[in-house]
Amino acid sequence: MSIHPGTEGNAPVGAELGAPAQTPPSPDKGMFGVKGTGDVSGFGRLVRPRPAVFDSPRPYGGYFDDVYDALEEAYPAFSEAIEKVVVDRAELTLHIRPERIVEVCQVMRDDASLRFELCSSVDAVDYLGSDERRFHIAYQLTSMTYRRRVRLEVAVADGVPVPSVTRVYPTADWQEREIYDMFGVVFAGHPNLTRILMPDDWEGHPQRKDYPLGGVPVEYKGAEIPPPDQRRVYQ
Repeated sequence: MSIHPGTEGNAPVGAELGAPAQTPPSPDKGMFGVKGTGDVSGFGRLVRPRPAVFDSPRPYGGYFDDVYDALEEAYPAFSEAIEKVVVDRAELTLHIRPERIVEVCQVMRDDASLRFELCSSVDAVDYLGSDERRFHIAYQLTSMTYRRRVRLEVAVADGVPVPSVTRVYPTADWQEREIYDMFGVVFAGHPNLTRILMPDDWEGHPQRKDYPLGGVPVEYKGAEIPPPDQRRVYQ
């Protein structure tokens, strides 16, 4: 190996061999000094804007107005249940108060003008640091009768339960269990709210934004993945 004159015994510039990786103090700061991005790895250098979400003005366009009007006519507590209506990227999202989600789902499924017979997915997002009600639960509904789609969304703070919709949409059973397993959101009234991906004795919920990114024992090798603040930085 050749050595450039005058560099004998000197560490290469930027080679901080003992320096730990930077632990993201928030979901908006990644490793290796990356800022303003949701990419915690620090390699993608992606910038993710956080647009404010406001009520969309009417008319919404397409069949969205028909869905809105039909739900308002069929559901007496409509004004109390609907927080806002957002149309974005040709998708309709109805933001629902959590305590009303089961009633709204029941009307969406049973009313002859709506007929959203299928709940195809229940998803969750953790908006840690940007919303006091950090956990947003989204229900993707499909009307096979009218070939329509709509999203219902509820938002709750950490530790606040969400009523289970399994008695209206049985397909939500395992999906609510997965959200409980990954995020720790409790679905009140669920028939069997247990972990579905992680072992029953697992501590914590891996998809929370404040879940540690390392330090998990790898039992079959007797090794351990160090947390980010203890990893070596290669520069």
